[in-house]
Amino acid sequence: MKDDYPELLPQVEALARRAGAAILELYARQENGAAPAVAYKTDASPVTAADHAAEALILHGLARLTPEIPVISEEAACAGRLPEPGARFWLEDPLDGTKEFIQRNGEFTVNIGLIEAGQPVLGVVLAPALDRLYAGAVGLGARLAAAGQIRPLRCRAVPAEGCTVVSSRSHGDDGALTAFLAGRRVAHSISAGSSLKLCLLASGEADLYPRLGRTMEWDIAAGHAVLRAAGGHVRTLQGSELGYGKPGLDNPHFVASGLD
Repeated sequence: MKDDYPELLPQVEALARRAGAAILELYARQENGAAPAVAYKTDASPVTAADHAAEALILHGLARLTPEIPVISEEAACAGRLPEPGARFWLEDPLDGTKEFIQRNGEFTVNIGLIEAGQPVLGVVLAPALDRLYAGAVGLGARLAAAGQIRPLRCRAVPAEGCTVVSSRSHGDDGALTAFLAGRRVAHSISAGSSLKLCLLASGEADLYPRLGRTMEWDIAAGHAVLRAAGGHVRTLQGSELGYGKPGLDNPHFVASGLD
């Protein structure tokens, strides 16, 4: 299947940028004093018009690009439209970090990931407000496009002084994180929103991301693909590689890391 990655990746990047432009159009209205209309799903998570606008663009674009590959999308799945994943399927989150979008801190992302045989193999993560696009595919490596420049991404070895741990800006259990890190040499702790946490590992800016709370597969698939392409891993607390296409699409607690 990997023969089509070089063709797919730039097209998915372009699709993510179109979705990001739609999000920024609505984001700009907030600058003019128009607060976003926020609804709440059954799990109490927020959803806005930007989520729906970006999702419509992505679903249409993927249907044209790869009509034979099913797409699992957050908002569609939450509305009960959940296709069978199959051996190869897309997982997309049109606006990861809706809370960051509402709070206007810029740390929200568009996420499109391709899954094959239960593993993420290609992914694009766009932070439109920050002008950062992370992309990668297994066998092709990972890259960051920002401020008109493109540079390759590679996870780093943990520095001698200790690891940099990244945690969620809007979710998390401080007590559980402290217990998990007990006995580890931690040099720095930082926080970030959305799937940017995984991208910080891919870019060598952080070393460890323990997620000791609930996530769904679409939350992390694209970032996981970028991280894999950069040499990193996402593993369960039992040490096995995190897989996709699980019943219910819920993730167990996991630990993302850079180079072993």
